[in-house]
Amino acid sequence: MTATNVASQFSEQRPPVQAPLNYLAKMAEKPYSYTYTPPPGVAQTNRRIARQTVAIHDARTIADRLSLDREGFALTQYESAVSNFYDEDEVRAVYYPECECLLKDATGAARVVVFDHIVRCAPRSRNGEKGIKEPAKGAHNDYTLRSGPQRLRDLLPDEAEALLENRFAIINVWRPIRGPVQESPLAVCDAQSLRQDDFVASDLIYPHRRGETSAVTFSPNHRWYYVPDMQPDEALLLKCYDSAEDGRARFTAHTGFDDPTSPPEAAPRESIETRAFVFFAPKT
Repeated sequence: MTATNVASQFSEQRPPVQAPLNYLAKMAEKPYSYTYTPPPGVAQTNRRIARQTVAIHDARTIADRLSLDREGFALTQYESAVSNFYDEDEVRAVYYPECECLLKDATGAARVVVFDHIVRCAPRSRNGEKGIKEPAKGAHNDYTLRSGPQRLRDLLPDEAEALLENRFAIINVWRPIRGPVQESPLAVCDAQSLRQDDFVASDLIYPHRRGETSAVTFSPNHRWYYVPDMQPDEALLLKCYDSAEDGRARFTAHTGFDDPTSPPEAAPRESIETRAFVFFAPKT
């Protein structure tokens, strides 16, 4: 696997896309969503959506200078050896180590542990294929100030307290399975345009645990980007949590969106997203 810069390959700048994004409406109560059928009399979710049309800019034009520590996301290119991303065993055996190497190279981390992944394809999901989800269309971040460290405690309980003494991050690797992605592309928000109070902690309720993600409320300051016609040999790195409190980006936000410029015959988006703990060496 090799990673290279992608900015120079695409010289034609596209005008921003004007598209509606699903934000969280202002709510008095804490938002929640069940990942399974809830108990009788309980709604699947209490989230209220506020749709807002925003400009979504071409990230290829700034790919050279994108930084996980400033914008909160980065674009890279690499070839994967995975032959079938719908084969969970192959993904874990081949793709997880690839992503760990990619993130080590991108961040200078001492250690990376990929801990889960999501495959998204709307037709397969609607056909009931196990483990496949539709593209998520709501501005969000996968973790909160509380749930980032808690996820580490959940998954690496024997090491967690020692690991929490030093800086760690949670970074997602998002890539197409097939390309070009023209239907439901991914939009990512520049972390510099987000404020902490734009994020609203939201419960994500599983059968055996309660997670917490961040929904996002609208601000006219938000600056959104996407990668037009993204290909399977490209990947977006998304910072979902960073324990550092030194001014670098700690979170960003992302969402799938309906691109009004997509051709009507565009194939349904197929993508895979891994989540990884990224551990940094202690400061000396």
